[in-house]
Amino acid sequence: MKNPYDVVRGLLRTEKGTKMLPLNKYLFWVDKKANKIEIKNAVEDIYKVKVDGVNTLMSRGKPRRVRYALGKTPDWKKAVVTLKEGSKIDIT
Repeated sequence: MKNPYDVVRGLLRTEKGTKMLPLNKYLFWVDKKANKIEIKNAVEDIYKVKVDGVNTLMSRGKPRRVRYALGKTPDWKKAVVTLKEGSKIDIT
């Protein structure tokens, strides 16, 4: 069994994520290989809430230039977690 803290890397505090708070949706940075079931179990275990649904998306890394060489930022995975009615995560 995976450690929940290895699956969920952190809570994303973005402008889009702030607009989704009244809808009871939260953005998380998750492991690239994690699936929706693992994400759901990890969020429920860490934050002690009930999860209604999980949507995931892969964000591709952007090309960057480092001096004379071309490079790229790493790819990463984002999860939008919808909580059941009455559940809430304290993000203060």
